[in-house]
Amino acid sequence: MIFNIGGGHVGTIAANFATLFQTAFGVQGTVLAVEPATALAMDVYGFEISMIMGLGFIFGLVIAKLTPLKSIFLTGQHYLFFAAVIGLIFISNGMPTWVTVIFGSLVLGFAGAGLPKLAQKYTDELTGNAGVALGHFNLIFYWFSGVIGSVIGGKNWQAKKEKAANRELPDFFSVFRDFVFSVAFFMIILFYIATIAAVLSGHMDVVQEMAGNDLWFLYPLIQGLQFAAGMSVLIYGVRQFIAELTAAFVAISEKYIPGSMPAVDVPVFFQYAPTMVPVGFITSFIGGLTATFAMAAMGSPVVLLPAAGIAFFSGGTMGVFGSIRGGLKGAIIASFLGGILLTALPLVLFPAFSELGITDAGFPQIDYNIIGILLDKILKLFS
Repeated sequence: MIFNIGGGHVGTIAANFATLFQTAFGVQGTVLAVEPATALAMDVYGFEISMIMGLGFIFGLVIAKLTPLKSIFLTGQHYLFFAAVIGLIFISNGMPTWVTVIFGSLVLGFAGAGLPKLAQKYTDELTGNAGVALGHFNLIFYWFSGVIGSVIGGKNWQAKKEKAANRELPDFFSVFRDFVFSVAFFMIILFYIATIAAVLSGHMDVVQEMAGNDLWFLYPLIQGLQFAAGMSVLIYGVRQFIAELTAAFVAISEKYIPGSMPAVDVPVFFQYAPTMVPVGFITSFIGGLTATFAMAAMGSPVVLLPAAGIAFFSGGTMGVFGSIRGGLKGAIIASFLGGILLTALPLVLFPAFSELGITDAGFPQIDYNIIGILLDKILKLFS
């Protein structure tokens, strides 16, 4: 219930932003926020997504038991989000429910058990072989961030890693370590850009109507704050939902899958290079805006905008992994390129999702989109 309430609230605010953006610029503007996109998908295809998530957990354990892919993926909300992407791709290709559930679960299970191994070398270097894996579905690019850092760092990467981990940043950057503040700050800016552009383009009547009893020039501020508040509720609901499921899978894996390694969420790794998190966050968001402006310049009928929450967690982690061997320069380059991909890649699958009614939010994570695009190409051979 908490998840649905938060998702409904954020979805409403995202729809308001899309209306303003379309009014101002004449194109559809969608903020790439995975939580409201999942809530929209669950509202219509809840059975398929829930079954893919549940069976995907089980298949992931079986794969870890029987193969060298020993990661136990414990970031349950990412299983939920990826299940939504996989389910929507199968459904958009006209697959029967049983095919969607069984084969979608297998894809999810292999992703959960196998993808953490891709970045494990850099995870071990970061943590000092702490015996944990990274469970966050940007693993293809976290691995590539490490590669970028390796190229930049060369033979002296150890010294650059220590320098990046201990670097002091200006006090201004410290405020962005708070997730809710970051979301509010950037959503307020985006709302003001869309609102002022709508007013300057002669659509004051639309802005006044949307603002209702609020002063129109305070409306963007209120909407940005309400979006951040809704995200707080939504994320709390996701964590409550996942916490109830995860404990059972932890117990099963410890008892029946010896040698397995827990794959955990990204905040666990922020402590190893905390100053690189805000660097990655800001640079990733700038990269996302670069992709947005490129879409607009190329005349795309849909313009996707980076979400502050995704830039914080995903971009921050790209910065951390880029800094392992590449120092500050590696963090900046990796997170900037990652921000571009986080915003640009979802454009490929957006038409298929929009046909199913998912238009006011999107799924930006890189693993979702790379694997999703490949899966969509394969399914089109059979659909």
